[in-house]
Amino acid sequence: MPDHAYADHELASLYDAFNPRESGGDYEFYLPMIMAAESVLDVGCGTGSLLHWARESGHAGRLAGIDPAAGMLAQARRRDDIEWVHGDLSTAAWDGEFDFAVMTGHAFQVLLTDDELRTAFAAIRRALRPGGRFGFDTRNPAARAWERWTPSNVWEAGEVRSWNDAGAFEDGYVTFKTTYESPSWDAPQFSETTLRFLDVASLGEFVAEAGLVVDEQYGYWDRGPVTETSPEIITIVRRP
Repeated sequence: MPDHAYADHELASLYDAFNPRESGGDYEFYLPMIMAAESVLDVGCGTGSLLHWARESGHAGRLAGIDPAAGMLAQARRRDDIEWVHGDLSTAAWDGEFDFAVMTGHAFQVLLTDDELRTAFAAIRRALRPGGRFGFDTRNPAARAWERWTPSNVWEAGEVRSWNDAGAFEDGYVTFKTTYESPSWDAPQFSETTLRFLDVASLGEFVAEAGLVVDEQYGYWDRGPVTETSPEIITIVRRP
C-alpha cells in the first residue's frame, strides 16, 4: 500500500505493521546498494524503516530521507542520527551530494504527470554525484495488479482492518479507495489514491530525457527479467 495514504499520525503509526519487511523483498534488494554507498537519499522515505535498518546494519555514512507526509516523518524521527526532510523532489535542492538514491514501495507511481516525472528525475540527477545511481520500482501494467485490489483482500494490524477498492484502468491510471476501520474508532477512515502505470519503453524515454542511463532492470526482487507477466519493473539508473 502506498505510504502517502498514511498522512495522519494515527495511520502512520500503523504503516510498518501493514507493510512488514519481507524476506526476499524490496528492502533486502536495495540494502546492499545502500551499504555500499557512502551517502544515501531515500525519496518518499515514509516511516524511515529502510534507513533505520541501514543504520542498524552498520552504515556509518550520510543517510537522508525526504517525505511529504508529516505523520510518516514523525515515525522516522525516532532516530536522530539520520537527516529527515519534510518535502518532495519539487522542493529539493541537493547538488551532487549522494552516491545512491532510492524510491521504494512503488512511491514512484504517485508521480502522475509528465511534468512531475521530469521534475523528479531532474532533481534526482542533480542530487547524485557523477556515477551515482538511483533505484526505483513501479508495478508492471501488464500484470494488472489493480484487479486484486478488492474489499475481499483485507490487511490487519492489531485491531485495525484495511482494504482497497480499485476502479478501472484508464489511460495508464488507476484510482482506488482505501478503508480503515477499528472497533475503537467512532467511524471508518478513508483515503483515495491515484497511481500511474508506465511500461518499460515509456520509463526509458523519461530516463533518457533526464540524462540518466539504465544500468539494470528486473521483473522481480529475485533479479529475474522483465517479462509480459512479471509483477515489477525494478530499475537502476546512473548519472553518467
